[in-house]
This record gives sequence, C-alpha cells and structure tokens, in this order.
Amino acid sequence: MTLLTLDIARKCSIILLTMRVGRVLLLKGKITEEQLKSALRMQRERGGRLGSNLVKLGYLKEKSLVDALSESIGVQGVVLSEYPLEDEVLDIISPDVARGYEIIPLKRKGKTLYLAMMSPWDVQVQEDIRFKTGYEIIPLVAAEFAVKKLLEEHYETKALEDEVMGDMSFDMDELELIEEEEEDTVSDLAAQISSGPVVQYVNHILKNAVKDGASDLHIEPFEKDVRVRMRIDGVLHNIQPPPWRLHKAVVSRLKVMSDLKIQEKRRPQDGRFEARINGRRIDFRISTVPTIFGEKVALRILDSESIEFDLRKLGFEEKALNDTIKSIHRPHGIVLLTGPTGSGKTTTLYSILKEINEIGTNITTAEDPVEYTLFGVNQLQVREEIGLNFTEALKSFLRQDPDVIMVGEIRDRPTTEIAIRAALTGHLVLSTVHTNSAAATVTRLTNMGLAPFLLASTLELIISQRLVRTICPRCKAPEELSEEDITKRGFDPQTFKGKELYHGIGCDYCKNTGYKGRAGLFEVLPVSSVIRRLIIEDATSDVIEEQAVKDGMKTLREGGIIKIIMGETTMDEVGRETMEK
Repeated sequence: MTLLTLDIARKCSIILLTMRVGRVLLLKGKITEEQLKSALRMQRERGGRLGSNLVKLGYLKEKSLVDALSESIGVQGVVLSEYPLEDEVLDIISPDVARGYEIIPLKRKGKTLYLAMMSPWDVQVQEDIRFKTGYEIIPLVAAEFAVKKLLEEHYETKALEDEVMGDMSFDMDELELIEEEEEDTVSDLAAQISSGPVVQYVNHILKNAVKDGASDLHIEPFEKDVRVRMRIDGVLHNIQPPPWRLHKAVVSRLKVMSDLKIQEKRRPQDGRFEARINGRRIDFRISTVPTIFGEKVALRILDSESIEFDLRKLGFEEKALNDTIKSIHRPHGIVLLTGPTGSGKTTTLYSILKEINEIGTNITTAEDPVEYTLFGVNQLQVREEIGLNFTEALKSFLRQDPDVIMVGEIRDRPTTEIAIRAALTGHLVLSTVHTNSAAATVTRLTNMGLAPFLLASTLELIISQRLVRTICPRCKAPEELSEEDITKRGFDPQTFKGKELYHGIGCDYCKNTGYKGRAGLFEVLPVSSVIRRLIIEDATSDVIEEQAVKDGMKTLREGGIIKIIMGETTMDEVGRETMEK
C-alpha cells in the first residue's frame, strides 16, 4: 500500500470509530443527543477526536470514554490518568518516536511491551515499534487528550536535550543553590524541571552572567522565539537562548529556585534566591511579568563581593568629594541623591552609609528592596502589601532613637514631610529623588507641596549622578577626531584643542565593545546661604544651578569632559548620559 492509501485508510478508520463511539455512548446513556451534536460541531471547527472533545466540554469522564473506545474496537483500554508510569519503561522508546507515533509505553513483561495508542488498529506502527525495540507489541486503546498530555509531560524536555546542550560547556559543580528551608511537596512541573538539561541551561546562564560581571539578566518570549540578554556595564548583550519550546520550563525552574508559584502565570511575581558560584555567594532578585507570548523574567544579580563601597573610588572630583564628606558628617539635615534607574544611586548611598557607620552612630534604613546587607546598619524591607511603606517606616524610626535615617525614595508629600520633621529634630536623613539634575530636585520637592522655607532650612546637599562606561585598559588607543567629528558629538572642539583623546579598539577582554567597567559622573550641589535664600524666594532650577556653578559646582557635562580629557571615557559615552547646556 502507498503512503496516500494508508493515510486514507486511517482517516476512514477514525470516522468509523467516531460513529461507533457516539452510538455506544448514546445507548449507554452517558451523553445526550445535544451533547453529541456540540462535540461534533467542536470537532468540525477545531479538530480533535469526538471522545476527547466530549471530555473537554465536561460531558464525559476519561474512564467512560475509554470503556466506549474499548467496546467499539474490541481492544482493551487503559485510563492513563490512573496508570503508574515508570521511567525505565518510558526510556525504551525515544522521545522523537513516541511523539511521532503518539504512543506511550506502559509496561514491559518479558519480551512483550504494552503500548497505549490512540489508533490501536494501526498495524504498521506496531510493526515499526517491534522492529525498533525487539519486543512483541500489545496495543491498548487510550483517550487522545490523555496520550498527548503524557507525551508533553514525559517526553518534551528529553526531546529538547540535544538542542539545549548545543556547544555549551556546563560545569554543574560550580553553582550550588542555597536553600533557606525545605519544601514538603513539589508540584509535577517542579519535579519535571528539577533535573536534566533545563537545570544545566539555567546554571550555565547564571554562572556566565556572574563571570562576565552582568548586573541584570532578561529572558523574553516572543511568538516563535526566545531572547536572552544580560546587561554588562549598562548595555544589553544577546546570549544563546534556549529553544522556544523550552521557555516555560526555564521560567518554571527559576520560579522553583525563587519559591514562587509556578502555576501562577497571569500575575507578576517577585522573589529572590541565593546561589554559590565559584565559591562566591550571589544574591538573585527575580521579577516575572506576563506578556502576550508568555512570562518575561528579569533577574537582578547582586554580587556584594565584587562591589567596594568606598566614596573615594566612585569617581568624585576633589571638591565634590570634600563637599559630600562634609555634609554627611553633619548631625542633622537632608542629603538627597538623584538620577535615573541604573545610575548607581544605591551604590553611592551604601558608600555613604559605610563612611559614617561608626560604633557611636545609630543608623536605620528603609529600602525596597534591601539589596546589600551592611554590618552595623539596621535595615528594614518595605512591604507595601501590608501597609509598611516608606512613610510608615519613617514614623517608626523616629521612635527608635536614630542618628541617621536612610529612606529608599522620597516619592510623595507625606514621606517628604516626615523626612523634613526628622531633619528638624536632629537627624541626618539620606534619600533619593527622581529628577534630571541637582537643581531640579528643589523644584520637584516644592511641587509636592513642601513649603520652601522648610526645605531651605533642612536641605544640606544634593547629588545628581550618571554612569558612563570606561575605556578598556587592554585595548586603549589614541583616537584622532577632527573638529567636525567633535562638533557632531555635541562638544566644543576648542575644549579639546591640544588634548590627546582615547578609545577602545575592542578585544576579547571587553567582548569587542572597547569598554570595561563604569565610572560615575557627579553633580554635587552644597546648599549655601545664597542658595537657601533662592529656595525661599522660589527661584527656578536654572537660577539655582547658575548660582551653584558660581559657587564651584561642576555639572554632569563638565564632569564628563574632565573624564574624557583624562582618558577614562569617550565623547560618545558622555554625550549619551548628559545634555549640552
């Protein structure tokens, strides 16, 4: 028989089976005429077999369907949802063969293999399996939906193993998950993904992200593809993704590691886990968000051992550093940091805390989240879901006899007012605000409804900052730029006249980017008596900035130009992070 003839014969067999099963179920009173018509309509519109559609519609149980199938074709049936499967039996047939023929090996008895099949009359399939395995085959009829469900659960991951492994080199001993407590039970999906290629792939990308100094890792699903990127020195880079079909398993593996609900796919979730990689303890913060093609995962990588919280090594100019140290050692007042997300504000805050952390100083912080732990500092995790926000935390802190209070962010009037009250009653308050420049912070706070005279009497220092990539030391080379090139980049050619400029050519060390590491650009505005008067007079941010520059403040742009001339970074980097005045 030709393949076309076989295909026609199989289709005819399915049509006849449909008629027989429908008649048996009606005669036994398992379904009604209306239910049969609904299932047949569903079959015409969406495909699938009659019995499976009856189960999907809720009209029939699997056992009743299997009994009807068995009676219709005279073959013993099996209820797969109740059948105990064994891995060693499943492994007799390769994933590709099982999925191609839509069969499940159930039991081995001597030289006989029992197969669950959707079409047990298909002698050709039985002969092929007998030839491939050397076993005599006994077919058992099973429901279509049950066979497909088991094929997905038990064979999908194994079938993808070769795709996942590729040319990757895994070392399973280099990542050890640090578990806080044991779980008594694990879901079926968790059990499926807790070993094999999924674990190897997840360990591989986490280990490489830490090795390359990445700050973030993103796993993003699209219609027929998955993109995995890691952020190194503030810039995202593509890395090898898993096969699209493995995306759910990879996400579920990360959820299990983070103690999140793997069955919850419709709502965002946040969590964390710790792992030991190459002997170092790494903290991972995970955030999942449902998108139209699946769940997107963002991982924040916190490697406390690779970060040195030292104000003197962040990139401050001499005057800016002296102004900062002077202000943070005052007994009271407000010191604010401003800049976009990812500009290094947290690192600067922790460096300030470390600078003033002494045995005679009581320091308390409210953070969301607590990214690093500092010995000697009382750190509180904000929990909005139970009403423990920055405002409530600040109220509680004032009853704890603190000398220094750090609140993660000032984002509303109540928090601002309590921060002002704390500063007025003899506390040093550290916090962050989202603005584009140091001077604009004053306008932002007054727009929240804060009285200018209160702000003027408590504000001590504002730091605005950005991060720029630094030139790779291993491929650093002089760069020839014409006046036209400099002008196109938004700079005055006269500023660099007679100065030697540098760039990175690109090498293996910097992954051919020309950059390795980052440095801070800082705009430090000490609140002098003149600026206090301008705040009371409700002056604009431009006027305040003009006065601050007269007092010796260097803008972000000016700080960037200094770093260009010193050969630390490039015009492209400074131009990307600062605006021309």
